[in-house]
Amino acid sequence: MIGLAAGIEMADMAWEVKCREEDMKQRALENERHAIDDARRSVDEKAQQLKVLANQSALIAGFSMVVLVESNIDDSINSIVLTFFGLVVAITIALMLVSTLNSTYILVAILRYDCVERSVPFDVFWRRRCEADWKVALRAFSVGVPSFMIVVALVAWVSFWNHPSRYYSASVVTAISLMLTIYWFASTHRKWGDFLLMSEARILTRGMSFVAESKADGSRSSEGDESSVDLRESLQLSSLAIGELTESEMKLKK
Repeated sequence: MIGLAAGIEMADMAWEVKCREEDMKQRALENERHAIDDARRSVDEKAQQLKVLANQSALIAGFSMVVLVESNIDDSINSIVLTFFGLVVAITIALMLVSTLNSTYILVAILRYDCVERSVPFDVFWRRRCEADWKVALRAFSVGVPSFMIVVALVAWVSFWNHPSRYYSASVVTAISLMLTIYWFASTHRKWGDFLLMSEARILTRGMSFVAESKADGSRSSEGDESSVDLRESLQLSSLAIGELTESEMKLKK
């Protein structure tokens, strides 16, 4: 009986070891699948960003080229205005081409990344091979947008040069272009420029503005605000990257 009990115990131990090994293999397989999915998700995320930047840059470059080709330039136009007009159009096209070409080449490169083998992690590959060109493309686009607005202002002067009310008409277009340029630098670029240039720029999950589930409801709001400020300072993120839970989400979280 003792031998039979010992045999049964050894069989149980062997079965537990086998089950544990199979469980570890299954976990390793699931971890590998998650790693492949994460790599593909990262590639898709960067690819979408590059497509948007390349398309918008190509669109503005095309508009600038059309302005240069289709403008009716009178012989009596001031040579300084004409020279400045051609210079700004050329600069705008050059900046947008730099942004488009850099984005296109980076897009082709990351689409060739092997998400299965992952000999180099995608984050490392992006930082070493792509991030510098991505920043160049984004900065070129950021400078090209106000440059395009200057083109819009100048084309009004070129087109209305011989019109009796050229000063009124061209001044209106110039004023609108100037206001949009000021808005670009004061709001849009100031709000998003540095954030998009960050290598690890992410919109943080909304739950990160909370402290802990065990905190009392009365102190949760003030401590949540303090944790948001501390997190923002430690990660050097603007308030754009810190999400806040709404009242309905707080109820669901409870």
